[in-house]
Amino acid sequence: MKSIIVSRATLALSLAIASPAFAGEGGDEGEGDSIVVTGTSLEETLPQQLSRYGHAIEIVTDTQIRDAAAIDTARALEAVPGLFIRSQSGPFSYVDIALQGSRTKAVLWTMDGIRLNNRLYGGTSPNDTMAASMIERIEVLKGGESLFYGTQAAAGVINVVTRDFSDDLGGQVNASLDSFAGTSLDGYLRGAIGQHRFVVWANRSQSDGYRPYDVMQPSATDRARGYDLWSAGIKYQYDIAPDLRLNALYQHTKADLDNISATRTRQSRNDRNEEVASLRLDYTGEDGVQFFLKGYFHDWKTAYVQIRNPVPAGPPQVIYPAGTFWGYQDYGGSAVVQLNMLRGIDTLIGYDFQSFNGRDDVLLIAPTDEQVHAGIFQLRTNDELSSKARIAAGLRYNKAKGSEKTIWNVSGRYDVSDALFVEANGGTSFVLPDASQLYGNDPCCEVGNPNLKPEESLNLNAALGGALAGGAIRWKATYFNRRITDLIDTTYDDPAFPDGTYINVRDKVRAEGAELELNADLSGGWGLSASYTYSRVRNQGSSVQRDRNPEQYGRAAIVYAPQTGRFGANLSANWVGDVWSTASGFGRMNYGNYAVVDAGAHLWLDQARRNRFGINVENLFDRDYASTGYRSAVSDAGVLDGSNSRFLYFYRGVPRTLRVSYGLSF
Repeated sequence: MKSIIVSRATLALSLAIASPAFAGEGGDEGEGDSIVVTGTSLEETLPQQLSRYGHAIEIVTDTQIRDAAAIDTARALEAVPGLFIRSQSGPFSYVDIALQGSRTKAVLWTMDGIRLNNRLYGGTSPNDTMAASMIERIEVLKGGESLFYGTQAAAGVINVVTRDFSDDLGGQVNASLDSFAGTSLDGYLRGAIGQHRFVVWANRSQSDGYRPYDVMQPSATDRARGYDLWSAGIKYQYDIAPDLRLNALYQHTKADLDNISATRTRQSRNDRNEEVASLRLDYTGEDGVQFFLKGYFHDWKTAYVQIRNPVPAGPPQVIYPAGTFWGYQDYGGSAVVQLNMLRGIDTLIGYDFQSFNGRDDVLLIAPTDEQVHAGIFQLRTNDELSSKARIAAGLRYNKAKGSEKTIWNVSGRYDVSDALFVEANGGTSFVLPDASQLYGNDPCCEVGNPNLKPEESLNLNAALGGALAGGAIRWKATYFNRRITDLIDTTYDDPAFPDGTYINVRDKVRAEGAELELNADLSGGWGLSASYTYSRVRNQGSSVQRDRNPEQYGRAAIVYAPQTGRFGANLSANWVGDVWSTASGFGRMNYGNYAVVDAGAHLWLDQARRNRFGINVENLFDRDYASTGYRSAVSDAGVLDGSNSRFLYFYRGVPRTLRVSYGLSF
């Protein structure tokens, strides 16, 4: 028997909502698994607590990740309603995100609550930090979440939760091979010795990759985007007293990632070393008093190399010699205490500190540092006041170099009955300008503007949902509206900056739309799920959808996952409607209107369901589609004839890929 340690809040949430976005998409586990309720942790259960007060949450489980044969986090997130996510060029590459009409930089990524977003470049996602094999679940909060999470949570939070602790010794080993000769080997072990609990994990994934562009010039001789990533981590937990617990985490990741272009590339690679560590003290008292005190450290270093082929042919040109540095350090601490000073009311008071420093010798960002202090205050009702209606209201004061910001949040949920609920979440959020927007000084590119103001958004999410047929059918309809002030964008209209600079846009930007979700558990282990999102993202007074924000997208899936038996299967389709991008010299072009179909099947080789064999096909019909829009560059012919004529190209989504996997649980 495996006894997995989770909190009372986590268990209550899982029983109450049954992960509505994903019900029917997986769910088979090895026989003999059980859940042990052991207490609470204020930080670990924060996303689930927020969902009780009207914040929208979607949960991706490790079973769903395994059934999708996900290698990285982005692939695991593709089924989340309201989230449009596309890997730029396969596993462990950057991603394009539109969460309820957001831009990539307005979504915060965390790992066990540790901030991961790159403060050098806000749009650089940490998808290469986290291999899917170490994930216990992913919690996606949708809507403005700056109250507790600060900058870049303006549209939501993606919190990756690493493998949970267990009182019993056990683990898993997995291996896979794909049709591009990509291999992956991973495993974890967890257990306890007295009051000491531990989890250790490791992963190695590598591939030569596929050709990432639909068109490449003859001068580009490196034509496949490969990766070689390995990571290892450890978690430790010690019960100092019945109500006092110490938690520690450390993870090291080394990733060699090709960074090729559609023209002239002979060699271009980011070689990364990353350390993530945290230490947290949790207290959970029987009188309702809780607190956590946490410190974290995140060190991210890249050694970059770029060698180009000249046009016309000649000796290789070293643009950036091997070892050219770009990277940052991010460390800080936070503390939150929850008190029950008034009957029916809980009070949360917190402090958050972040210190950042980094530099870029590639795109020439001068060494920069930043410190952010924040105070957090929230009042929320509890079940003593009402078990049906729950309301929360809070403020956050944020102080950074050159800027101060106070934001607010009010949310609530009312359970009309066991089969119907209404919820809403509203308030303000903010996005601080990143280092490149403030201090970039590369003569090739946009120049930073140290006078930029933070973006501020006014957010509203309102939803009605419920269950039919005794809970077998679950539905939810959500309306969202986000108005953005001082949006940070590039401009090329200032003669003093011919290569562009950054400004706060005078016009407000509005992202408005709706989500529909439907999930059904049918007899015999069958399940159906479907979601649809409409998102209208436009500048005030404009009728033009902003670039790289799809106006419509949806997903449908059918799953066969019986609780007993040895066979399971799944089939899903992701569809996207119109989505636009602008390429220099070619104007604005639509790269949407396509569907990608994925299929998978697995077989348990033994009655105890410890040995699992899987086959998955990503992009079953080999649809050729643009993952992140059109771009242009000067062609080889344009260099040779002096015309500097440009060619049009796009990043290719993952082509048809067959993956065969085997897993052993023990």
